[in-house]
Amino acid sequence: MSSGIERIRAITLGTTDMPRSVKFYKSLGLKLCSGGEDARFTTFDAGDSSLNLIGGEMNERTRWWGRVVFHVADVDALYALASMMALKPHAPPQDAPWGERYFHITDPEGHELSFARPLTDDERAQT
Repeated sequence: MSSGIERIRAITLGTTDMPRSVKFYKSLGLKLCSGGEDARFTTFDAGDSSLNLIGGEMNERTRWWGRVVFHVADVDALYALASMMALKPHAPPQDAPWGERYFHITDPEGHELSFARPLTDDERAQT
């Protein structure tokens, strides 16, 4: 039985420091749609989806809940941008056995993000 889910429309992440989080996501190239550094709720354009930030207190139990995966056109270019902006990706991009090129980074609140793109058939044959 199918769930009917076709894609992720929006993801909302908690933040205890909205200005720092807004600067982080702007540095990654996301377009601010509403809210901002002084808002309690902020929305960024993430292609066909949205990334939302909601301000407030958090505890250790709610700090790491999983990972958000963003598909991007050029993983290596985004890695270079993140590195240039001193955002400290975990490791350089790599090709994964499940068929994606990716890298991970953690935002200021401890949310793990993955930026990936599907490998072409030719690229998969080389891994």
